[in-house]
Amino acid sequence: MAGEFEDIRRRLDAIAEELADLAIDRLRESIDAGGSELPVDERRLTRARRAVVKASDLLAEPDDH
Repeated sequence: MAGEFEDIRRRLDAIAEELADLAIDRLRESIDAGGSELPVDERRLTRARRAVVKASDLLAEPDDH
């Protein structure tokens, strides 16, 4: 069963990486602009990345049946 989720897991992992890259870009933009607080969308991107990683991890778990 776990093999059938592998493609979805790979796509989720790629999305998580994209979200991390976007969050880093937001942080860099904020630093370059002289900001002293975390950008709001960086926080949202980080939360979304964590949720996607969690979904990927759930699909990696062995079946209980």
